Amino acid sequence: MSQIKTNKMTNWRWVMCAMLFFATTVNYMDRQVLSLTWKDFISPEFHWTDETYGTITAVFSIFYAVANLFAGKFVDFMGTKKGYLWAIVVWSLGAVLHACCGLFTETVMGSGFESRADLIRATGDAAIMISTISMYAFLFCRSVLALGEAGNFPAAIKVTAEYFPKKDRAFATAIFNSGASVGALAAPATIPLLAKAMGWEMAFIIIGALGFIWAAIWVFVYDK
Repeated sequence: MSQIKTNKMTNWRWVMCAMLFFATTVNYMDRQVLSLTWKDFISPEFHWTDETYGTITAVFSIFYAVANLFAGKFVDFMGTKKGYLWAIVVWSLGAVLHACCGLFTETVMGSGFESRADLIRATGDAAIMISTISMYAFLFCRSVLALGEAGNFPAAIKVTAEYFPKKDRAFATAIFNSGASVGALAAPATIPLLAKAMGWEMAFIIIGALGFIWAAIWVFVYDK
């Protein structure tokens, strides 16, 4: 009986490795939605320039780097199950919130800017204001995204240490790390198509929703 239980647990660790792989894949897809949609879909609506996008990217990178300093400590404090769950829920929420930036900009601009067409037609000072307001809206969403995504690798490494003996840890780490490359390849193949067919907002929502699905499964599959 004891041997049967040991075998089951040994096999289950690869299920956990698959979970880490998919989380890392979603992680990299979420952060690429903006880079793959801003030029053709978002920029015309909000009158962005390369400088605007550069500012948003720089702030995301800085915030992500700073959040990394605290993410590992947070996962240690919360425990792997809750820590990873919090991380992916926060970054998925940040990803989905991007879709609200257009509505937020319309609301702040007020009368005369009740639709996407109104934003696109704007010129002069109105266009500059739209660009500025939308930029800060996206900066907030990118900061939430960065805060959550910083927890992915510390949590994944901790799970690997919990589930895998030393002889398998390097291999398991290589597997979940490959999710970064898969996500980087899957994003360009899917996100522009989603944005073209359903709008850039739905691209953020659909990719972000994958994280919530993962979180729901994680609650049931993780067993320390």
